[in-house]
Amino acid sequence: MKVSRLETTLNHAFLVVLDILVLVPVVWFALIAVSPNRAGLIRGVNLGNFAEAWVKADFAHTMAASAVITVGSVVLQGVLSITAGYAFSVLGFPGQRAAFALVLLGLMISLEAILVPLYYQMRDLGLTDSWLGMILIHAGTGIPFGIFWMRAVFRDTSPALIDAAHMDGAGSWRTLWRVLVPINAPAVLTLCLLNFMWTWNDYFLSLIFLASPTKTTATVALSNFQGVHATSVNLLAAAALTVSAPVVILYLFFQRRFVAGIVSGGVKE
Repeated sequence: MKVSRLETTLNHAFLVVLDILVLVPVVWFALIAVSPNRAGLIRGVNLGNFAEAWVKADFAHTMAASAVITVGSVVLQGVLSITAGYAFSVLGFPGQRAAFALVLLGLMISLEAILVPLYYQMRDLGLTDSWLGMILIHAGTGIPFGIFWMRAVFRDTSPALIDAAHMDGAGSWRTLWRVLVPINAPAVLTLCLLNFMWTWNDYFLSLIFLASPTKTTATVALSNFQGVHATSVNLLAAAALTVSAPVVILYLFFQRRFVAGIVSGGVKE
């Protein structure tokens, strides 16, 4: 169906207005972050706000804690999701329908519903106030979605490609890591970026399971910083931009593959 010039113009105008509505608050927030005025009024540029917020919020330790927890969770969840998705979609095994139903059940259960028993279980294992405990929690809660995602991705892969790999002498393990994962790299990268974003931005679990100031994450540190420096709007903005910077940078760097992964992995089921 041919699209009229008027419809194209209206669509473009709508997108321009939408971009303005999204970008104006972001630009305004960034200008506040570099303003020397504590009340948040835009009065010149002072990049020292970021250094001051970094020191006062102790981001050197908390950003490192967030990085360790996030990277550990992304790696663990990614490996388990890829291998489990491969088992469900390509290898097959007895009882896989019932097992996949349990995976779907994991998607439907709210974290708040299992928070209390989860806390006591982690406490009995000695994993509260521990980065390892946080990695296991984030990976465990993200695995159901990861399995669902990778199962859909691998099911869309041509069986002829898998058969060709087996004819060339590749076993199941080598077929997965040398053939399926590379050709589905955008979908795998998208899964990793989503898990990175969810884990890095976590506040609720970090607040409950991490008690030591030396082990707390950047989001909790930002909340504590806000409580102490509530009147320094420019420093709050600078601190918030600092915490969000890793996610924004990763998305901007991998945005093309992220969109390609959403398209390839999100509409196959």
